[in-house]
Amino acid sequence: MNFAAYREILAVAPVRRLLIVAMFARIPHAAAGVLLTLHVVESMKLDFASAGMVAAAITIGMAFGAPWRGRMVDIYGLRRALVPSIVAEMTVWSVAPFLNFQLLIVAALIGGLFAVPIFSVVRQALGVMVPPEQRRTAYALDSMGGEITFMIGPAAGVMLAANNTVVGLIIIGVSASLAGVFLMVFNPPTRTGQKGSHVALGAEDAQPHHVVEEAPAPDFAGKNMAARWWGKTRHNVRWVNVAVLAILGTSLGAGLVLSGVNVGMVALMRHNDMTSELGIVFLFWCGASIVGGVIYGALKRSINPLWLLMAMAILVIPMGFATNALTLGLLSILPGLLCAPVLTSSAEHIADLVAEKRRGEAMGWYGTSMTMGSAMGSPFAGFMIDRIGPWSGFAIIGAICGVLAIIGLLAMAAWRRRGNRMVAAGDEQDELLGEPDPA
Repeated sequence: MNFAAYREILAVAPVRRLLIVAMFARIPHAAAGVLLTLHVVESMKLDFASAGMVAAAITIGMAFGAPWRGRMVDIYGLRRALVPSIVAEMTVWSVAPFLNFQLLIVAALIGGLFAVPIFSVVRQALGVMVPPEQRRTAYALDSMGGEITFMIGPAAGVMLAANNTVVGLIIIGVSASLAGVFLMVFNPPTRTGQKGSHVALGAEDAQPHHVVEEAPAPDFAGKNMAARWWGKTRHNVRWVNVAVLAILGTSLGAGLVLSGVNVGMVALMRHNDMTSELGIVFLFWCGASIVGGVIYGALKRSINPLWLLMAMAILVIPMGFATNALTLGLLSILPGLLCAPVLTSSAEHIADLVAEKRRGEAMGWYGTSMTMGSAMGSPFAGFMIDRIGPWSGFAIIGAICGVLAIIGLLAMAAWRRRGNRMVAAGDEQDELLGEPDPA
């Protein structure tokens, strides 16, 4: 391990500033979920099912919006791509508190669709601001900042709701817009060669590291509209392969585990009449994730995120046997240690597998897959808990994600074998077509 790597990363002022901005910029979105739920239930006097529908609308919007927003960053650059998000965040969340339930769902969908893409922008920027050998440490720091954010955000949402949910939602909109403005002013580089990237524009060694090259776009002139559309679509997704899909499956599995475990913790503590002690459990869970992130970021070699996901999924299962806050907290330490490493490793692999000019879109899909996992994990775990018992949320979510990790590992192994066979066949063909050895 090399803990000095953290000092080296944090010594770079632009990287340090980006990590701090990212941590605070995520707080409005982390607070919005709790605040919006309390607004629907308390201010609008509706039930939790209605609040869940609003939350689902935001999730759907973010799932569709993240890849699109990332693609806009790739095409137009960061500042131009952020303008619609800044305007939408301010407008939607300033108007939302005064809407009826039906229009609130529409507003939540639009708000999610145009949300400032903080996650993908920060990961994309870190990928070019630090050398490839330091990405692991940088992503680990960002993951730890995310953990701190999600410890602060929900509490901030509850505090805002205690005063006035209408004013609270307006504050969320203003804060989210300001987060976008800060990113615009800071304008971190998203491409190698831009000011602030680890390879300066015009430098002799200005070559991106570990970047997967993409074939140039074919000429579709002379073809009909359907053929042009299909050809461009196929070209635009050429960056997607089995390895990329396996990593996206990892982030989906991580989202399943994280959201399912959160629901399971609440259900188990409520079943034992210890809801007031939930803070102790989350302290163990989030604290272990931060420690795990620190350790993983100091490693000199990367670990396949699928192995990390499988280990975390298996270690989650015993949490269902807890009987009080202390045992649940202690049982959460081992899987919690793997939370930040799973997210760090998967982001690191995406950055290595995808060409730089597609990395914003890829990071968007990475965020979307995690959002989809989170959206599926909570209701699925809740359904199993209602039908079987609190322990089932941990056991079934853990089993599903363990199987998902095994499928991903098998798919990647088959993909590598196929690639090795193609390379071997190409070498053999070169030998057959080559000049005879003069000797």
